[in-house]
Amino acid sequence: MRTKPFTDVDLNRSVGNLLRLGVLLSVVTSLVGFIKLFMEGFVMPKKYKLLDMGTTSEKVWGQFWNSLMKGEGMAIIQLGILFLILTPLVRIIFALIGYLKEKDYVYVAISMIVLAIMTVSFLTGYAH
Repeated sequence: MRTKPFTDVDLNRSVGNLLRLGVLLSVVTSLVGFIKLFMEGFVMPKKYKLLDMGTTSEKVWGQFWNSLMKGEGMAIIQLGILFLILTPLVRIIFALIGYLKEKDYVYVAISMIVLAIMTVSFLTGYAH
């Protein structure tokens, strides 16, 4: 039995579905977070505390994961935003795999460069 070759149309359809899924996942997660936050009785603080200059990315991520494990509404909303931010990154990875299957090495190289730039940006975006 012979399989159908992977085409540009297949790749475009798959990438489009991936983007729709990422946005839908983000919206649903954020909506759940807003409902949970509303049920928790969230009140806006009167005074905003500025981020401490000694705050590290490890501390920020640690607080996020701890809040998420407790099921806090704000952390669930942040998770939805994280899904939205990561959707383009996953799209690049998905397209890279598709270009490898098509043996389109020019686009493989371009995708790898874009992926490297995005990865460096994500990892160095918090300058503490």
